[in-house]
Amino acid sequence: MKNIEVAAAVITHDNRIFATQRGYGEFKDGWEFPGGKIEPGETPQQALEREIREELDTVIDVGELVETVEYDYPEFHLTMHCFLCTIRSGNLVLKEHEAARWLTGEELDGVDWLPADVAVADKLKAMMKKG
Repeated sequence: MKNIEVAAAVITHDNRIFATQRGYGEFKDGWEFPGGKIEPGETPQQALEREIREELDTVIDVGELVETVEYDYPEFHLTMHCFLCTIRSGNLVLKEHEAARWLTGEELDGVDWLPADVAVADKLKAMMKKG
């Protein structure tokens, strides 16, 4: 089985989390934390900074690791490193995504997350309840 390693941004602002809806591919219309594949020679943090700049025209500051998810999709195994992030500059322009929403902890269940992102959303919900 093919292994894919990605980094995902949990972008926070005013006690809300930024979620994006895929606009292409096998998982079109599913909701996810934005990010992408880690290229050879990149750290997960460097990949995340590059991907968010490319996909959302935004510069982020990458903070602490929230979780690393290991998930088996039918066609591949995914390793997803999810980091808390904040916006340094930019306006989160959707270049590849169909839609985006800022979600509170209570609203995290209100979108149809991709399977690998569900565990992260659940963990964030618990973290936000604690304050």
